[in-house]
Amino acid sequence: MLSIKELEALPADMRARFVRIVQLIETVGFPRVSLPHVRHLKGPLWEMRMTGRDGIARAIYVTASGMRVVVVRVFVKKLQRTPRREIELALSRAQEVLK
Repeated sequence: MLSIKELEALPADMRARFVRIVQLIETVGFPRVSLPHVRHLKGPLWEMRMTGRDGIARAIYVTASGMRVVVVRVFVKKLQRTPRREIELALSRAQEVLK
């Protein structure tokens, strides 16, 4: 499951962007939110895409039981592509959520 420390580790402008995307999902529903805010990653994983003065961050989430969105990993990106280890960690956390 997501550690609140992961979210708190983001720079303030990226945390604000995260909150804005979450509010957008709550308002219109996640099926109606797409690029540039969210994108499908792999299997059950989707990513919220945040940018800020210090770079790029991602919040990986799954949808569980109906319309519930569960964030399983938040991190600042250093590379072009989302690192495989981040996807693997998110997948293992997602398995716990989706049981």
